[in-house]
Amino acid sequence: MARQPKIIADRPTTKRIGALGALWPFVRPYKLLLVAALIALVITASVSLVLPLAVRRVVDGFGDGSKLLDEYFGAALAIVAMLAIGTGARYYLVTRLGERVVADIRRAVFDRVMGMSPAFFERVMTGEIISRITTDTTLIQSVISSSVSVALRNMMIVTGGMAMLLLTSLKLSGLVFLLVPVVIVPIVVLGRKLRKLSRENQDWIAASSGAASESLLSAQTVQAFTNEDMTRARFAEVTEKSYDSALSRVQTRSIMTVIVIFLIFSGVLGILWIGARDVFRDAMTIGELVQFVIYAVLVAGAVGALSDIWGELQRAAGATERLAELLSAEDTINDPAQPKALPRPVRGQIDFEGVTFHYPRGPTCRRLTMSL
Repeated sequence: MARQPKIIADRPTTKRIGALGALWPFVRPYKLLLVAALIALVITASVSLVLPLAVRRVVDGFGDGSKLLDEYFGAALAIVAMLAIGTGARYYLVTRLGERVVADIRRAVFDRVMGMSPAFFERVMTGEIISRITTDTTLIQSVISSSVSVALRNMMIVTGGMAMLLLTSLKLSGLVFLLVPVVIVPIVVLGRKLRKLSRENQDWIAASSGAASESLLSAQTVQAFTNEDMTRARFAEVTEKSYDSALSRVQTRSIMTVIVIFLIFSGVLGILWIGARDVFRDAMTIGELVQFVIYAVLVAGAVGALSDIWGELQRAAGATERLAELLSAEDTINDPAQPKALPRPVRGQIDFEGVTFHYPRGPTCRRLTMSL
């Protein structure tokens, strides 16, 4: 039975999405780029919230004459153009930021690991480190370049959309507010389980990469001792464990998606049914109902998207933890804070007195005293 893989012994774990805060030192040097991306984000979210108002004007303006109707359509087209330009700018800025930050992280991890002593590599497989530099940084790149931006945009849409729903219809908004907690509960409950499974899956992926790397790097030795079948069996076992872990994660996320989508759209349909009856009673206009429905769909879609993004953030938090562990790993051999300079002139003599040593996997110390 394969054991749960570990990269660094006794590494701390966390259940907080706040682990992503470890990325801030890498983002901080690019504050201007970050601010520009946030400005584009605010513009696109604001334009998205204004668009339903234009649609309402168009619907209610059918009886106001063709000239006003043309103006309403022209205003709606201008809003759509602003939305397109702002979205393109946001994508460029956040993608550029993500690429730059991930490149810096990869360099920092590689520079740190290259300075570690041989004892470190007795505890950490080279393949696992490579997996961290490739797989984990790819997850972080996806989060910085897409998930965080989309999450912030959706949160702004949820907040602004809720305010606009209140202004449109207090009665229907009350029903929406009753729907939101029902959707949030499964996201929080299943999200915790999803994060645990995501972390486990990443561990097994790293173990699989490490096993493959170590075996291939020493392929001549494996073949010399005719251990090909044993090596294949070991790699197959770790790979199957990785698959089983990934399958559990996918099943949990699928269940969460089914629950959230059903609750959201069934609630929207119920609210739409009540709004349609109010239109027949002249309690609200058709344009107001259309406006409310659009805002409700925007809010529902944003909440549903947040459930998917939450899973991505969970995985990225686990990846950030591992990279932070490599960057903060303590070595058993450290350079002296104040090294002594070589005597001048150099005498060409080296003395070892009272020096003890042992191999990383053999704790028995041996004393060495010699003079060269």
